[in-house]
Order: sequence, then C-alpha cells, then structure tokens
Amino acid sequence: MRKQNKIVLWPVYFDSKKTRMEGRRVPKNLSVQSPKLEEIQRAVKRMGLQHEIAYEAIHPSSPRKKTGLLIVPKKDSKVKMLRKIAKELRNVRG
Repeated sequence: MRKQNKIVLWPVYFDSKKTRMEGRRVPKNLSVQSPKLEEIQRAVKRMGLQHEIAYEAIHPSSPRKKTGLLIVPKKDSKVKMLRKIAKELRNVRG
C-alpha cells in the first residue's frame, strides 16, 4: 500500500554493508554500517520531521528479520530526502 505524500524508510537504505542490489539507496560515502532504527529515528527528529514508526515491519528482501521502518512526510523528492537523512544519520553516529 502506497502512502500519499509520505516516504517509507527502511534501515537497509542506509547500510554500507549492503549493495544497491540488496537494497541500499544512498551512496556508500553517506551510508553507515548496520544502522539501527533508533538511530534513524534520532536523525529524523533532529531534522524536525514528524514520523511514524513500525518496529515489527519486515523488509521484503529479508523475510526472517524484523528490521522495522519509519514513515516521514515527503518534503522533497525521495532521493533528496534520503540523502539529507543519511547525512544527518552520519552526524548522529558522530
């Protein structure tokens, strides 16, 4: 089901250990190793974005692992939003 004017964020989108084929959506230089849902949530909060969180969500490419997901309002294109969130996630990591 598609969300109008919302973007779904999976941790795999930001994982430097994953390839593009495995689901990473941001460039390697913006990604982090094994991002946690809570870290992405902190990055989104620091950006001032409202969000919804689903801890029990399962990414289709890894049906045995509950990674969870975040849903944020779409303020820009998905690619631009993902890059901004990835940069903030790197700041959260320190």
